[in-house]
Amino acid sequence: MIPVCEPLIGQREIELVNQCLASGWVSSAGRFIDAFEDNWAAYCGMAHGVSVCNGTAALHVAVGLLDLQPGDEVILPTFTIISCAQAITAWGGVPVLVDSDPVTWQMDIDQVAANITARTKAIMAVHTYGHPVDMDPLAQLASRYGLVLIEDAAEAHGALYKGRRCGGLGDISVFSFYANKLITTGEGGMVLCRRTDWAEKARGLRNLGFGPGRRFHHEQLGFNYRMTNLQAAMGVAQMERLDQIVKQKRAIAKAYHQRLEGLDSLRLAVEAPWATNIYWVVGLVLNDPAGPTAEDLAGALKRRGVDTRPFFLGMHAQPAFQSMGLFAGQRYPVADNLARMGLYLPNGLTITEAQIDEVCQAVRAELNHPGRNHD
Repeated sequence: MIPVCEPLIGQREIELVNQCLASGWVSSAGRFIDAFEDNWAAYCGMAHGVSVCNGTAALHVAVGLLDLQPGDEVILPTFTIISCAQAITAWGGVPVLVDSDPVTWQMDIDQVAANITARTKAIMAVHTYGHPVDMDPLAQLASRYGLVLIEDAAEAHGALYKGRRCGGLGDISVFSFYANKLITTGEGGMVLCRRTDWAEKARGLRNLGFGPGRRFHHEQLGFNYRMTNLQAAMGVAQMERLDQIVKQKRAIAKAYHQRLEGLDSLRLAVEAPWATNIYWVVGLVLNDPAGPTAEDLAGALKRRGVDTRPFFLGMHAQPAFQSMGLFAGQRYPVADNLARMGLYLPNGLTITEAQIDEVCQAVRAELNHPGRNHD
């Protein structure tokens, strides 16, 4: 089976992790924590970095910096992972959803403007699948209405918007360093922010509300969301070759596009003129509403030894939120079509040209013969 993604771990990662082990600082303090936070914040052009245990925790901490009151609203795309909306409801806020642009798959900027109310406190821009959101109009809206602009850049390590790095375009940004991301620490995440008070609060939230004064004296409640020094050592090593990783991801996507172009039955991910897409995933959307769905194609490819993953199911379609009375009667046709007809193909850093050939041959065989092997 050709896997969707495998991380690429080299000797440098092993070297730094061994240094960490030898130092004895293997938990949530040590020089690699400081280095990873400082390096990642500087790379993205942000003032402060606060490492956490995963990307979901990063979202939870980031929304916690907003001091939401019950009923306060945060606008975000429906086409994203559930962590985004869950971070808002966990703090008593209301997620307000917008549909996606059918070409870039990013949040519909016009719908964002139409959904701003007196209760809106923030906009959460999610750079989906490695392509940036069109950020300048969102920044203008945030400035005009006094809103906080949060970037979920979990899937956009190294992506560029008009030459500027994603994760450094808003007030607060979050990253994931899960095994399938361009930079991995196994599990892990990061909150970046511009304001010193936010950074101090984020450090308290990730560490049970501990403050700088007397130990075990807590003026706020927090969580155990700490990253370990072991994980940070791996992150420091991975950062040293991030530029090469971005080039490799883009080369993999180019190889797929060259092999699959001319198939009228599908659309591949695009790159807007103002964007540098890192192609965190190589996504495709099937075109024929009467033809096979992404689930059909995924099953057929699996029988041919090719693993895939489905696109996100919109927040409005999640039973967990429906049971809370959220999003009743709301329709998001672009996100629904992406969920029904979209999937992504293997594109881990260990994939070979021969494997890309095999995947593309399988895709072409199935789409040229819909229904084949579906019995």
